Amino acid sequence: MSDRSVSLVKWIDFQSLGDERGSLVAVEIGKEKAVPFAIRRIYYIYRTEAGVSRGFHAHKALRQVAIPVAGRCRMVLDDGYSREDVWLDNPTRGLLIDSMMWREMHDFSADCVLLVLASEHYDEEDYIRDYQRFLAGVK
Repeated sequence: MSDRSVSLVKWIDFQSLGDERGSLVAVEIGKEKAVPFAIRRIYYIYRTEAGVSRGFHAHKALRQVAIPVAGRCRMVLDDGYSREDVWLDNPTRGLLIDSMMWREMHDFSADCVLLVLASEHYDEEDYIRDYQRFLAGVK
């Protein structure tokens, strides 16, 4: 692992609007502090059983923003040189995950709903599911 001082964690803070009726967060493209790519796919992860971890892959080209709309989980990001853990626990804050970034998701709360915005449609050929192959691609 490297001693690079650049953080792998890149947040996008979304504005929360609300009043006595509740709160609303709008996700936009093309504005400052917005999603930095056209969204081509949206999915969410929910009802992840206790002790189950997910992810364990990287994408060659795909970029994503992960937003915990309910509950929380821990994300591990790895660029092949360093690893960082971060808690996703704020529905007004999205984690930008660049291409060629290994990701793992752990410690899902029972109520976790993780919304993911993706730059491309699903393509199995874009996945790198073997960590050693990932490392070979970034070094």
